[in-house]
Amino acid sequence: KQSKINFRHKQRGGILMLVLVFGSVASMMIISGVASYAIFENKASNRKHNRDLAFQIAEAGVNHNGSLAMAKKLVDEAVKSGASAVKFQTFKSEDLVSQNVDMAKYQQKNTGKRESQLAMLKKLELANKDFTALKKYCDQKKIMFLSTAHTQDAVHFLNPLMSAFKIASGDVTNIPLLEMMAKNKTPLILSTGMANMKEIKEAVNAIKKAGNKNIIILHCTTNYPCPLEEVNLRAMLTLKKEFGLSVGYSDHTEGIWVSVMAVVMGAQVLEKHFTLDKNLPGPDHKASLEPKELKELVDKVREVEKILGSGIKKPTANENKIALVARKSIVAKKDILAGQKITTNMLIVKRPGNGIEP
Repeated sequence: KQSKINFRHKQRGGILMLVLVFGSVASMMIISGVASYAIFENKASNRKHNRDLAFQIAEAGVNHNGSLAMAKKLVDEAVKSGASAVKFQTFKSEDLVSQNVDMAKYQQKNTGKRESQLAMLKKLELANKDFTALKKYCDQKKIMFLSTAHTQDAVHFLNPLMSAFKIASGDVTNIPLLEMMAKNKTPLILSTGMANMKEIKEAVNAIKKAGNKNIIILHCTTNYPCPLEEVNLRAMLTLKKEFGLSVGYSDHTEGIWVSVMAVVMGAQVLEKHFTLDKNLPGPDHKASLEPKELKELVDKVREVEKILGSGIKKPTANENKIALVARKSIVAKKDILAGQKITTNMLIVKRPGNGIEP
C-alpha cells in the first residue's frame, strides 16, 4: 500500500504543502550508504562522518566574491551550521571560458549586469595560495574542505588537498576531465544537471573504465533558483535504480524543504548553496541560503533521519516499559480454591502485562 507523508511549511505568507508518495521505493527510505560514507573521513582534521547520516555539503562556491577573508567567514558559518563539508570552486577564468561569451540569463538577472562571463568570473577567482590557506583553515575548524575543479590544472592542484572530487554538471560530457579525476583514485561526486541518461551513462562508464568505481551521482536541475515544477526528485530514484550507485541531490531551489524531501527519498549526499547575505553582489547569492537557513536545513535533515530510524521493527526501550502497563495478563475473576478445576468463566484479562499472556 502507498503511504503519504505531508510536510507543511509556511513560506512567504502562504502554505507550501509538499507531498511524498511512496510505493515500491519504500526500501530506499532508509539512509545507509556505508560504502559511500567511508570515503568522507577527513583525516587531516580528525573529523569522521557518521555513516548513517546524509553527508551535507555547504556550497560556498564563488560567494566569497574573490575575497579570502570572506571565504573564511563562509567556512565559519558552515562549521556553525553543522554541515559535513564546505565546498568552493577552483578555476582560472582564462582556462574556463572563452572571450566574449555572454552571461547566462540567470546571471544577468541576479547581478543586474550584462558583461562577458570572463569579466564576471575574474572578479570571483581565488588564487591557488588562497585555496591552500582555506584547506588549512578548514582543518583547523574541523570541517572537510572541498572544491570543484573546473579545469585540468585545477585537478592537479587540488588532488593532494581533498579526499573526494566534485564534478560540476557542466563537465558531465567532459570525458577527458572525468578520466583525469578517475585516475587519481579519488572518490567522485558527479552532478547531473542538464544531462540525459545517455550522457550520464557515458560519464559513469568513462570513470569506471579509468579504474574508479567509487562514484556518487547527484540529481540536479541547473537553474538558479530552480522552480518546483523543474525539480523532478523521482529522477534521483531512477539514477539509483539504473546505476546501483549511491545517490544524492544538488539543490538549487529556494528554501530548505526540497532538500529535506530528498533525504526522505534516500539522498545520501546533499549539496546546497549558501551565502553570508543574499543581497551581496554576484551571480549566486540570491539563490543561496543565509547562515540561519543553512543551520535550519542541517537541523531539519537530522530530525528527519531520527524519524526514519533504522527500518528494523522492534519495540523501543520506552515501549518495553510501557508494555508492562499497557499490555494485559490473565487474572482471576473470582476466588479460586486450591485444587479447584479452573474454567474460563473464572478468568479475566486485565492490565498490567506482567503476568501470563492471554
